[in-house]
Amino acid sequence: MLNHPSYTCQHLLLSLLLLLCCWNRGACFGGEGRKIWQQPKPDPILNGQSFLHDTFPSGFIWGSGTSAFQTEGAWDQEGKGVSIWDHFTHSSGSGDMDRETANVASDSYNSWEGDVEALGYLGVRSYSFSLSWPRLFPDGNASGQPNTATVDHYMGLIERLLENNIEPIVTLYHWDLPQVLQQQYGGWKNDTLVGLFEEYAAFCFYAFGNHVKYWLTMHNPYLVAVQGYGTGVHAPGEKGGPAVFLTVAHNLIRAHAKAWHIYNDKFRASQKGEVSIVFGSHWVEPQRGQARAGNVELCQQSIEAVLGWFANPIFGDGDYPLSLKNKYGSLMPAFTPEERVWLQRTADFFALSFGPNILRLGQNLAHYGQTVTPDLQRLLGWIKLEYGNPRVLVAEGGWFSAASVETEDTVNIYLMKSFINQVLRAIKLDGVQVFGYSAWSLVDGFEWNYGYTIRRGLFYVDFTKPNRIRTPKTSAQFYRQIVIENGFPSNEMSKEIKPHFPCTFHWGIADSTLQVHFYPFSPQFTDPNVYTWNLTGDGSFHPVPGVTLRPRPAQCTDYLAIYGHVRLFASTGASHYRFALNWSLILPQGDLSHINTEALRYYRCVLMELKKLDLEVLVILYYPTHKAPNLGIPEKLQASGGWLNYSTVEAFQQYAALCYQELGTWVQYWITINEPNRLVDIYLNVKEKQQAAHNLLLAHAKAWRLYKREHYTQQQALVSLALHADWAIPANPFLKSHTAATERFLLFEFGRFLDPLLGNRQEVEQKMGDYPQEMKAYFEEKTRVMHLPESPLPTFTEIEKEELKGALSFIALNHFTTRLVSPYPPTQTDFQHKPPPDHDCLILSDPTWPSSSLGQALVPWGLRKMLNWVSKRYGRDLPVVITGSGIDDQAGVEDKLRQHHLRSYLQEALKAYHLDGVNLQGFYIWKLQDRHVPQYGIFTSTQHQSKPKASVAVYREIITHNGFPDDGMKQVCSVSELKKPCSICTWMLKNKAMLVFGGCLLITAIMLAALISVIITKRNQGQGRGMNTRLKRKGRKKGTLMCLRSLVVKW
Repeated sequence: MLNHPSYTCQHLLLSLLLLLCCWNRGACFGGEGRKIWQQPKPDPILNGQSFLHDTFPSGFIWGSGTSAFQTEGAWDQEGKGVSIWDHFTHSSGSGDMDRETANVASDSYNSWEGDVEALGYLGVRSYSFSLSWPRLFPDGNASGQPNTATVDHYMGLIERLLENNIEPIVTLYHWDLPQVLQQQYGGWKNDTLVGLFEEYAAFCFYAFGNHVKYWLTMHNPYLVAVQGYGTGVHAPGEKGGPAVFLTVAHNLIRAHAKAWHIYNDKFRASQKGEVSIVFGSHWVEPQRGQARAGNVELCQQSIEAVLGWFANPIFGDGDYPLSLKNKYGSLMPAFTPEERVWLQRTADFFALSFGPNILRLGQNLAHYGQTVTPDLQRLLGWIKLEYGNPRVLVAEGGWFSAASVETEDTVNIYLMKSFINQVLRAIKLDGVQVFGYSAWSLVDGFEWNYGYTIRRGLFYVDFTKPNRIRTPKTSAQFYRQIVIENGFPSNEMSKEIKPHFPCTFHWGIADSTLQVHFYPFSPQFTDPNVYTWNLTGDGSFHPVPGVTLRPRPAQCTDYLAIYGHVRLFASTGASHYRFALNWSLILPQGDLSHINTEALRYYRCVLMELKKLDLEVLVILYYPTHKAPNLGIPEKLQASGGWLNYSTVEAFQQYAALCYQELGTWVQYWITINEPNRLVDIYLNVKEKQQAAHNLLLAHAKAWRLYKREHYTQQQALVSLALHADWAIPANPFLKSHTAATERFLLFEFGRFLDPLLGNRQEVEQKMGDYPQEMKAYFEEKTRVMHLPESPLPTFTEIEKEELKGALSFIALNHFTTRLVSPYPPTQTDFQHKPPPDHDCLILSDPTWPSSSLGQALVPWGLRKMLNWVSKRYGRDLPVVITGSGIDDQAGVEDKLRQHHLRSYLQEALKAYHLDGVNLQGFYIWKLQDRHVPQYGIFTSTQHQSKPKASVAVYREIITHNGFPDDGMKQVCSVSELKKPCSICTWMLKNKAMLVFGGCLLITAIMLAALISVIITKRNQGQGRGMNTRLKRKGRKKGTLMCLRSLVVKW
């Protein structure tokens, strides 16, 4: 019990405290945690802080940790006493003691040397572990003799750690109270344990303190009180409710303070260590992100109800938060004024636990309707504001995975990455004094009320094997890499460059199928009536009875929609416009039996209007809708099998021929099919996917050959097909299976369509006209394993192979984001009740990547990676054009996310061109205008007056400077650079000798013809003179009569 000082001493202490408060205002006048929600939350994407590439401060303490009960096992070995968790699990066990209890667990008591080796593998500087109170003192009484075998065990562990330059961080109590104290006193409900804990702590300081610099009195007392004595989920399993758990918490806080004071009074001077307590917490954000005063107060109360409950008496004013005292009223134990002074600053640093145990509770306890989020950066910022910027040790950070995951814990890699980067941002951006991080836990163990159903270790332990070997998981490999690099250092790829794009670069805007408006904007061209106006003075029109006129046919200038749309595009400063034709509209029957000439005329008008403004176009023949029932093709074709039927290939060729003939004069670039690799995803059957892809390829090749054969000489346009071209990386970079899956994914996305057309430059013998060899081998192996009659991959005939070879004038790619790829797990198929994709890959996303409201990850460097992959595989001869790239942004006009997307993606495109030698010749942003609500458009919808968003000015500025020049100057391009090369001129230059000779022959022939013509003319003139004289004489006699007749007629 506390020895209460006299009134005089009390008065003196309070006076000194007041003086100290005036001296150290940060310590006494904290409580500013509310500001974390009141301040505008900075947008991490726009500030480039969504993921911080930087390193931790020099001397940062990387570590890992375990607790005694979860990992030691040896529950009754060498005189160990029973703990409340031994009793709890044995009492509620279901028979199989080794699985349902921690009797053996990870066997760290006997395999501790393996734990030290595991720490060496990680390269960490610290190891957090707990001492077992019942193992040291089986009867719980530290005033008696300790278990010498246990003392020797812990001393051996500590010395081995120090030999390996690993700092021990020792926890006195991690939930395993001696059962005898529970039975004798009722556990932490009884304040007798405050004194007993003080004695236990004093012994540990005495026995091990010369070798230990960091002490933690207890781990997450919130869970001890609430789960152990309130809900009964944890040992000792009591369900006493608030009346009991409030008392337990009160005693735990006082026990910690006792331990701190005994160290401060008797051991600090000689041992020079530090003592703290580990607080657990969740984090909340205001409901719907609305930081109104009421919501902010609820958030503050939520954190106070968990973290503040224990931290405020120690780091605050020595008392419980007012919100808790108001909530629980008389049930809340009270500290005396002397105790409040005595409790304050009884921790030398702030130790924090941030993991699933508390976050899971956050959804049901103390969140007051606010949103619970795993945002460690914001929590650390709150601690700084609330408690005066203390030094912080993250004593437990990590998540869990299912037991079935074993060593391939891919999801844990990204959660670890997220948590650790949040700590780095808190240090670098918010000024929080975090000095260490302990990844939890070192090895798999007994996970309290979850038993062995989940795993939290960096090292996998097979609990069915007696030797309990530690095997590093992929998360251990990832953590090791972080430790070696001391964080996430930036690389050269992230630095900006300042040169220009080429003068002939396509600055484009991409749209989907262009809407056709058949009717003119004014009725004067369809109404035959003639009207009178304002005869009655009311400004009305009245038709004139019986008078009609023939209306003239509509002209291109009559379409206000066209004029406005084209002017909207021209205002951006872009030079190229991409849009798609509507196949079903132009050929409703799917063949030439019915041609919609009005639709063709409308498209022609659009093209002519663009040509007037000297703007170029890229026209897509077929833009799949990806929607049933027709997928954007004429209904009759879809009814007959669509792309599964070869007749659609022939129909597409007819359609392409018509478009080339009717519109080709005004089109410089054609796309036959947009994103065939996305269209095939509509088909669920693997064989149907391959057949559809097969026919789409043939349709493109035939349309390309047709243009080359019949139209290229006159029209000189380039023809391609556009692929959806997101980049992909292995979800788990430490697994070969993930690397193989990523390579396979890229083959199916790119190689399936480009290899037959362009071959593979990386192969010794470049073969065009066929699918990638790796893809064929994959299907053959799959056919063998699944005992299928034949491979689902169709084969090309020799004629088809010839048609395919080289049938591409440029490489068109639509790029939006980057994906994580892993092999498709068999359990996923069972769960979703549908077959896996034909590439057998699962697509994931990195939660540390910034993303839009629709979940599109913003990964600029993925564009450059993708362009390099394409260039290496298919060479640099053909131009590459990004025919679509954009991001959704819900902002009405100030679309900051899109502005960031434009700058960052174009910066990566510039690097690909200048640094990597990619033959990149264009970039089209998606898209011109929103349809309804703000999304991808750079202009608002027509319902919102088609206003330009802020990104229009950004894009225009980049276009004006043709890149990102250092001096902000425009690039000066010569006329020859800006104009397209003249193919006729090139031919004339090559054949100038023949042309000169031919010209001479032509001039000689003309001169001969002229000479002959002169001779014949003179001869004819000599013969005709006599005849002319006789005719003149006769004419004089008749002239008078003719004149008289003429006068009579006129009169």
